[in-house]
Amino acid sequence: MPKHQIQTPNAPAPGGAYSQALRVGDFVYTAGMGPVHPSTRQVVGETIEEQTDQTLENIKAILEAAGLRMENVVKTTVHLSDLSLFPRFNETYARFFPDPKPVRTTVGSILPGILIEIDVVAFAGD
Repeated sequence: MPKHQIQTPNAPAPGGAYSQALRVGDFVYTAGMGPVHPSTRQVVGETIEEQTDQTLENIKAILEAAGLRMENVVKTTVHLSDLSLFPRFNETYARFFPDPKPVRTTVGSILPGILIEIDVVAFAGD
């Protein structure tokens, strides 16, 4: 099955050997995105709410470049630098996704300089 690269200047450019996203068949897979502004490449916000908002805006931009919306997301993986931030993160996260919400895995991770990273899988079929 062929892979189609998805790239937009409205989300942070890859900082290494990876793509922002790939479409494979009926699914779009994003790289892990953090709270980095696409043009300044600076971390946006100091709170989990601000960083979650920027991270999800980055993902939204990538999905839009693929012709999708947040409602197409079926799976998210969330990395939090501190799991005690979960309740505050969850409030911001919930505003980005209509019901039914995507399935989600949330784990604690070492994230130098940021509080959150998220990647998603979105359904792009009929």
